[in-house]
Amino acid sequence: MKELTFETMLAVFEEVFGRGLFWTMIVITILVTLAYLYVLIRDRAMSMRKFLWAQLAMPFGAMGAVLFLQRVTHSGFRDIGGPVDVIILLGVAAIGAVGLAILVYTAQSLFRGKSNVGRFQQNF
Repeated sequence: MKELTFETMLAVFEEVFGRGLFWTMIVITILVTLAYLYVLIRDRAMSMRKFLWAQLAMPFGAMGAVLFLQRVTHSGFRDIGGPVDVIILLGVAAIGAVGLAILVYTAQSLFRGKSNVGRFQQNF
């Protein structure tokens, strides 16, 4: 691999996760992102209570992402070979934490309805 192109990265991810799982994850990511943008536009403000619950879910998202990656790649913590592996695992953990936080905030907003922040501000 002499060049790092988009097609090369796409092929690597499809090989690691499998074509079906990879594209399923992409579709779910797009749907959750669109739902999050819808909630932000609809509410016109962030609810700090929902944001707090989303932040409390972040460690579970980080652990879940790392364990999911190890399960899919059939590896374990004993297979960590050096600093690059640790950096990649930290990146996966960060992506999992942020992803679960966005999912939790979006789910709360969709199922509990609009926050009272906008209505309170309109009274003044």
